[in-house]
Order: sequence, then C-alpha cells, then structure tokens
Amino acid sequence: MTAATLEAPTERLLLDETALKAASHSLDDGVLTPSYGPWRDDIVKLLNDALATELVCVLRYKRHYFTADGVQSPAIAEEFLVHANEESAHADKIAERIVQLGGEPDFNPASLQGRSHAQYDDSKDLQAMVRANLIAERIAIEAYRQMIVLIGDKDPTTRRMLEGILAQEEEHADELKDWLGH
Repeated sequence: MTAATLEAPTERLLLDETALKAASHSLDDGVLTPSYGPWRDDIVKLLNDALATELVCVLRYKRHYFTADGVQSPAIAEEFLVHANEESAHADKIAERIVQLGGEPDFNPASLQGRSHAQYDDSKDLQAMVRANLIAERIAIEAYRQMIVLIGDKDPTTRRMLEGILAQEEEHADELKDWLGH
C-alpha cells in the first residue's frame, strides 16, 4: 500500500442536520420529508400511468384466460390467470405507494386506456394472445426501466418497488417468448 491509498478522503459522509430538523415538522405529510423536494408530483404521475398499465394488463390477461381455446390452451390459459393476478398485485403496490406519497391513485376506467403504456387486446387466436401479451410485457419492461432511471436516488423506496415489479415483468416476458410457436 502506498501513502496515497491511506490518505483521508477530502469529502466526508455527513447527514444534513437542517433536513433532519425539518423532518420533525409538518407531520401530516407522513413519509414526505423535505428531501422529496419537487419530484413527488412527477413520481405520482409516473406511478399513476404505471397503475393504468397494470390495470389494462389485468383486463387483457383475464380476457385471454377466459377465451383461450385450443389444444395447448388449458396450460397457457392457466398462466394467463397467474399473470393477471401478479399484475393485480403490482397495481395494488403502486396504488399503495401513490397514497404513501400523498397522491391519489387514479382508477378511473374512462381514462385507463389513454394513460396505459400497453394496449388491451381481444384476440381470439391463442398465438395472437401470447404475442399481444409479450408485446405488452416488453412495453412494461421498457417503461419500468425508464422510470427506475428517472427516479434514481430521488425516491429509493419507489425505485426498489419498481425494480421488484420489473423483475416479475421480465419473468412474464420470458415465459411468453417460450410459448410463441408452440
């Protein structure tokens, strides 16, 4: 080891005491401490759009579950139901986080499709259903990746939640890819 590697860092890791004191005020804000700064409204908007996407995905998967037909349809339809339930759980997590951030989750059916990143699908052919769901999962993956980058360290709790959802969306896409062509 050289003397250079033993030198003390020029920058110290210290908490912002002013921010700590400010956190003891405005108790009605719940989790929203001053460090959330100007990003809360943008994060709530991103989350509401993700909520719309998840809800549209639930509806698409449910429709495909109930209408899938063909030799391989029972196994694939059962997976559609599993995916629908997992997408519903994602929607619940997102809605809960929106409320924690002091926002209001937007479940308005009239605007769901317009706010969703993914599309609804009413295909009748099993392979078309799988393809539509794979497209939607890939869109969700891209949207979550972008949101994770945008949020970065501005809201670590939301970022971690989105990373968990992203991991499941990637699993869904991998399964759907395997069913194409069967």
